[in-house]
Amino acid sequence: MRKKMNPRNAKRMMQRMGMNMGEMPDVQEVIFKTSDKEIVVENAAVAVLEMQGQKIFQVTGEVSERALQSESTKVVIPEEDAQLVADQTGKSIEDAKRALEDSEGDLAKAILLLQTGG
Repeated sequence: MRKKMNPRNAKRMMQRMGMNMGEMPDVQEVIFKTSDKEIVVENAAVAVLEMQGQKIFQVTGEVSERALQSESTKVVIPEEDAQLVADQTGKSIEDAKRALEDSEGDLAKAILLLQTGG
């Protein structure tokens, strides 16, 4: 017959072995990103085990999956950049901004795009 270990004794034994376990407070959601999807854990409870300078996370909660959303973060185009491209190409500020957005903010590419009629 196996004897159950007292939680207090278990904690002391873990501390003697250099292990420390605690709860991460106020976690609402945990997202794991893979190459093609996201695994979402809502109403998450996260336990953190520290051992030999490393942290191990145990996550529990309501699990769902979703397709990876495209990372189409819009590039912020400074007004000075748009003015420079417009001046260099003789095009309008709007055309310059569009070219800068298409070239992800690269001034040289934007100028080339406008000069080649892109």
